[in-house]
Amino acid sequence: MKSQSNRQSHRIHLANRDRQFRAREDETVLSAALRQGIMLPYSCRNGTCASCKCRLVQGTIRYPYNPPAALEPDELADGAMLACQAVADGDLEIEATEIEQVADIPVRLLPARVESVDELTPDVRRLRLKLPAGKRLQFLAGQYMDVLLPGGKRRAFSIASSPAEQEFLELHVKYVDGGGFTSHVFEDMQPGEILRLEGPLGMFFVRLDSPRPILMLGGGTGFAPLKAMIEDLILAGDERPVRLYWGVRGERDLYARELIEDFAARHPDFLFTPVLSEPDPDWRGRTGFVHSAMLQDHPDLSVWEIYMSGPPVMVHTARKAILAAGGAQEHLHYDSFDFAPDVPPADTP
Repeated sequence: MKSQSNRQSHRIHLANRDRQFRAREDETVLSAALRQGIMLPYSCRNGTCASCKCRLVQGTIRYPYNPPAALEPDELADGAMLACQAVADGDLEIEATEIEQVADIPVRLLPARVESVDELTPDVRRLRLKLPAGKRLQFLAGQYMDVLLPGGKRRAFSIASSPAEQEFLELHVKYVDGGGFTSHVFEDMQPGEILRLEGPLGMFFVRLDSPRPILMLGGGTGFAPLKAMIEDLILAGDERPVRLYWGVRGERDLYARELIEDFAARHPDFLFTPVLSEPDPDWRGRTGFVHSAMLQDHPDLSVWEIYMSGPPVMVHTARKAILAAGGAQEHLHYDSFDFAPDVPPADTP
């Protein structure tokens, strides 16, 4: 006779890895996997970026939280599913990738004190957060943190500082009209305030073990995790070619020009291309969509390790264009900055 716990859960079998785990009723496949130490890829956790895309081999699923907006109709028809939103209606067999590099990094809850709130542009602030004395957060360059808010809400921000920085964490916060937390950051936040953080989270991180040259594509504050990655590459003595494309509206939004010049001075093969979507009258550089500029310079993407982060529309559009230009899915890594409804809370053991 089955136990009560088994009657209320479903078996998920990873066909390509011959591993299995159990998902509770109304628990997403991703939450169940992470809860049991199986590191499936993910980023936004609300169905808009497709980082968690995998293939349903057998069984039925539903999407009670958010629809699988990142999947095309032909992908859905071919069995594609989003693990971050899919809930099993019974036992499942799926094909999915495991990310082993993050398996031994614990997700922690910890407080951090606001050290400073600095204006980078009129609508971007840099938060420097001081960790408790003697506490060091282990993470990979490119991962993100959740800021925990009252009422069970949380807001995700990429860690803009390198893992080598032991005392402070750096976040880049863009103002969102109607956003309660960002309004607080811009209007009321003072040094000394205590924030509750959870992390590190996400599977977006720089692959230091790859021999491939690197293309980076950022939109707006999507520069933040790329900054951490570049700093990590420089500190590791990694001299692979790095090509950074950063898309913003106007020149004033390029809030890290001096820092990027420092990257170029410290790295032997680093090139930076800013791309403006709403160029200033005297701008003589590249304009339009940032991924279009990148593809003009690199029409064959088959040899590159590619990292991109920014708004969902940029990530979604660029992902399709990159794959069409020969980019390999296993060498394409991305993080989607979304301001959609709150993601369903992670289940706890």
